[in-house]
Amino acid sequence: MVGIGGAGMSGLAQLFRHEGASVFGSDRVESPTTDMLRAAGVEVCIGHSATHVPESADLLVYSDAIVEGSEGYAERVKARECGIPELNYFEALGAFAEGRAPFALAGREPYRVLAVSGANGKTTTTAMLGKILVDAGEDPTIVVGSIISDFHSNFRPSKESARTGERKLFVVEACEYKRHFLTFHPSVLVITNIELDHTDYFKDEADYVHAFAEAVSAVDDAGDIVTNPHEANVAKALAGTEKSIVDYTKVSVPELLVPGEFNRDNARAAKAAAQVVAPHIKESVIDESLATFRGAWRRFEYKGVLPSGATLYDDYAHHPSAIEKTVVAAREKFPGKKIIIFFHPHLYSRTRDLFDDFAKALATADEAYILPVYASREPFDATVSNEALAKAATKLGGTVHAIAGMEATTIKLKTLNSEVIAFTMGAGDVYRAGEAALR
Repeated sequence: MVGIGGAGMSGLAQLFRHEGASVFGSDRVESPTTDMLRAAGVEVCIGHSATHVPESADLLVYSDAIVEGSEGYAERVKARECGIPELNYFEALGAFAEGRAPFALAGREPYRVLAVSGANGKTTTTAMLGKILVDAGEDPTIVVGSIISDFHSNFRPSKESARTGERKLFVVEACEYKRHFLTFHPSVLVITNIELDHTDYFKDEADYVHAFAEAVSAVDDAGDIVTNPHEANVAKALAGTEKSIVDYTKVSVPELLVPGEFNRDNARAAKAAAQVVAPHIKESVIDESLATFRGAWRRFEYKGVLPSGATLYDDYAHHPSAIEKTVVAAREKFPGKKIIIFFHPHLYSRTRDLFDDFAKALATADEAYILPVYASREPFDATVSNEALAKAATKLGGTVHAIAGMEATTIKLKTLNSEVIAFTMGAGDVYRAGEAALR
């Protein structure tokens, strides 16, 4: 598994391991997920090399970041030279869940797939839905794009990005990037919301919405779509379908440990989906499960108190609306405190194509610092910079600065006083700067 440290990839690695496979993998750097995998008995190499690929391997699974020109691509080349089949993460996950080749084992019953999709909130909603089903005794298998402290699985009672169950329910976070969610044919599809994202792949908003329409079409004929049908883009994606639509906005939820109206929406979607899947579960059991949900890694995650007294949180928000909603939730949770964010833009294409929206969102914080763009799978693009984004946000009335990088972020974090709630934010590895500041 190349890119095994990704949250979803690490979850799939654990499922393979549980099924009795010998699992090996590599990734660019150490991370909490690589630590978790080693504790679960999975061999992980740090750094990429063709020598990591055993010639006897039956399958190579790779993450979306492993493209031609990337460090890990040599491992994919080696697999081809050895005649080893390749699948990307979602191809492998979909085939595993639905019992398709190469996982079509004699007598193995396919899972009932519950797929959670959406531009924002799908990780938390997947985790909430999984926790409800676990707490209600439904014993699902779960794969989610984060580490969830509430999952007590038969791997070990600890933080996990996957959980195996004996009953044939498969709860999965289904990403729309490259239409990956079309690898599933779920009996229940949750759509949290639809806002243009992944502009390196989707041509425009219409193309993005059409992908969700395709996902709706892929749902079993007798299946259900759990969503907010009043949202304009969702209504477009649902147009013409005769499948059952469940409106999660009609569902009530208890007081949550995780803050923000967006998390209350996530909880509504999870509760509505649980009631579709297992209508016999008492509402009190669902509400108790949601009320005790502790959140996901890098989702409004409390990290600690910084040396000069500021409280540090970390959040994966990498879309303008997610940034803005997180700032709103922080003000709700910490009235009177100064909200300062350290944002790590993810991808040149996303930063460029949603530039104005990012500027507006960053200007809503009391103060914001923008790190250089995290390129990930993209080549350098000189037309997009943290300096330009900071300038645009400042023109909108924000107090926004460009900051040189990780080391400068760590230094600045250490100076913030007790009047501040600080966030490291973004889909890159900015959380490392926060962790360094806490040491």
